[in-house]
Amino acid sequence: MLKYLFLIFFSFSLLSCKTERKTPAEILQTGDTISVTHAHGFNIVQYQGYKLLTVKDPWPNADVTYTYLLAEEGSEIPRELEFHHKITIPVNKIVVTSTTHIPSLEALGVESTLTGFPGLDYVSSEKTRILIDSGKITELGKNEAINTEVLISLDPSLVVGFAVNGGGKTFSTIEKSGIPVLYNGDWTEESPLGKAEWIKFFGALCNKSDQAERLFNEVENSYNEAKELAAQATHVPTVLSGSMYKDQWYVPYGNSWSARFIEDANAEYIYKETRGSGSMALAFESVLSDAGNADFWIAPGQFGSFKQLIESSTHYNRFKAVKNKNVFTYSNTIGNTGGVLYYELGPSRPDLILKDLISIFHPSLMPGYEPAFFKPLH
Repeated sequence: MLKYLFLIFFSFSLLSCKTERKTPAEILQTGDTISVTHAHGFNIVQYQGYKLLTVKDPWPNADVTYTYLLAEEGSEIPRELEFHHKITIPVNKIVVTSTTHIPSLEALGVESTLTGFPGLDYVSSEKTRILIDSGKITELGKNEAINTEVLISLDPSLVVGFAVNGGGKTFSTIEKSGIPVLYNGDWTEESPLGKAEWIKFFGALCNKSDQAERLFNEVENSYNEAKELAAQATHVPTVLSGSMYKDQWYVPYGNSWSARFIEDANAEYIYKETRGSGSMALAFESVLSDAGNADFWIAPGQFGSFKQLIESSTHYNRFKAVKNKNVFTYSNTIGNTGGVLYYELGPSRPDLILKDLISIFHPSLMPGYEPAFFKPLH
């Protein structure tokens, strides 16, 4: 009788366990999508104990989508789940390959997890420079030729890479060593807030998604407030952007990241109707014809002074913006080792770029403003 009762109890226990256990499909249905409102290149879904990070546009015209499993230690993962790499989070040792990645690490307070970087002299962020100067971050060479032996010896949890048209041999070698490579496509985003929202990519890796959301919301609100302020201006100036390289003048397309700032600053970009990716190459005479009377010229390339500009070509004097000394550059705002701060911090702080441009185009709206990046050519 006791044996019979035991069997009934044991069978009932198995049945209870079976009915309470969720299938992989049921587990997957309980995920919460983390809000990504401006960026088009990634999405994140949060589950119990793990996240799925999907990168959809790792490079222009990419025909591949990457799914990364970000799992907390000891979390239960459905066996049927498909992914490219599994990463244990929070990540404690990381290698990134673009200066645009560093401000996100600093904002999240995890810059100490950075163990290696290619081209340390390009890094300007103060917190990270302290770590570099104290020998806590290792030089990995150049992005085009990362020293894979040194990188592998660092044994990072992962490498955050970017690619122009595919992963290439370097990242393949790193992955074969057992170190995951995660692609970051922040540079492919065309909207200012779209680039900035990639802080949520790093928030997921560091298991700080709530903090990343809060930080992005602050930037978004600051950007929108500045845009609303610019809309109050009654005069809409005309603007030329870009610079000469050899025999061609390279200007941003009208649907580009750079052009969007001009529009949101309530100014008229000379080439606003153009569409494309990258930069548009034009002859000098063509630009002079189109933009000779533009009120402002921003981002004139490598020129740091009017003296350099005119010594390069006296024909620049034919532009109204040059005659009126209305040329502004970000190239003179550099870090201690020569890195241009605009390239590093600008993508994650588009609100600062927009405020700079508003103060240039509509100075009466921002009296006493100290620019973060764009300053007058001297």
